[in-house]
Amino acid sequence: MAELTQEQVLTALRTVRYPGYSRDIVSFGLIKEVQIEGSAVGVLIELTTPNRELGEKIADSARLALRDQLPGLTDAHVQLRVPVGQPATATPSGNPPASVSGVKRWIAVASGKGGVGKSTCAVNLACALAQTGARVGLLDADIYGPSIPLMMGQNERPTLTEDERLVPPVAHGVRLMSIGFLIGEDQPVIWRGPMIQKTIQQFVHQVAWGELDYLLIDLPPGTGDAQLSLCQTVPLDGGVIVSTPQAASIGVVRKGMAMFEKVNVPLLGLIENMSGFVTADGSRVDIFGHGGARDEARRKGIPFLGEVPLHPAIREGGDAGKPVVVASPESDAGQAFRKIAAALEEILRSHPVRNPAGNPTSK
Repeated sequence: MAELTQEQVLTALRTVRYPGYSRDIVSFGLIKEVQIEGSAVGVLIELTTPNRELGEKIADSARLALRDQLPGLTDAHVQLRVPVGQPATATPSGNPPASVSGVKRWIAVASGKGGVGKSTCAVNLACALAQTGARVGLLDADIYGPSIPLMMGQNERPTLTEDERLVPPVAHGVRLMSIGFLIGEDQPVIWRGPMIQKTIQQFVHQVAWGELDYLLIDLPPGTGDAQLSLCQTVPLDGGVIVSTPQAASIGVVRKGMAMFEKVNVPLLGLIENMSGFVTADGSRVDIFGHGGARDEARRKGIPFLGEVPLHPAIREGGDAGKPVVVASPESDAGQAFRKIAAALEEILRSHPVRNPAGNPTSK
């Protein structure tokens, strides 16, 4: 037998589905270590939920997959690491708990780098979808730099239900959750990765989101703890990538797209923000270039959702807590976001949706 490789081991483990989901344990990020010694393999599986029964089921399936998929294997040692505590993110069957059963669509809004207007796009998309009559939630997953409270003009501290779940404040018809609602305005968040992971899980499962057609998640820039935690916690319907036209932004955005691909999250499309500035005399100035995101979408074979101009009204609306699609929906800037929201809705019509029981259905 030829010497085993790590990729062969991971390929075998990709046949193991997380109970209750269509995604595999590799894409969920549960494989923390792979060791190969001759014809023996050692694997470390680390769960994010303290459900040992679930963990043992996954470990047994992993051992079986390794033995079935790797002929000549003499030993498959699977070590299981399970956090201590009460189960909070999964039921014994592995399905999402009832607290999120009413959310039909989970959509991540992401970027490879900061400063491209990702949060601006997230709040305006959320409001534009709500204006169509859809039930919309917006989760601020940027724990270190929460901006949703300011941009949505909402500083109300969440109340608690009788079963101690957070009730999301509402602004412009959108249900909201952010760490910014729970800490002081100028208080920094100085946490390591595990705390970020725990907070993301709590915002998903311990918030009374109710019945939602869309839950948009405003991710922090990059490909770190928050992104991985989210992909491990919920079955995302897809990711929307925000970029400026310039080559420096597009180059980093490719890493964000690659991250979604590695965890099997579909790319729903690209948005080109700050696409051009229209002067008072009507002429256009492409300060950051033009068409870079459209070209990248064409290169990747994914939808291009649209362009958003560089316009003072967009910044003013975010600072005032009244996004431009709310403050000036018929303006060029407001119409740009509404067209992008319509394009996103059209794309999602062809994607399967999970019903409250977690089974794929059509919308």
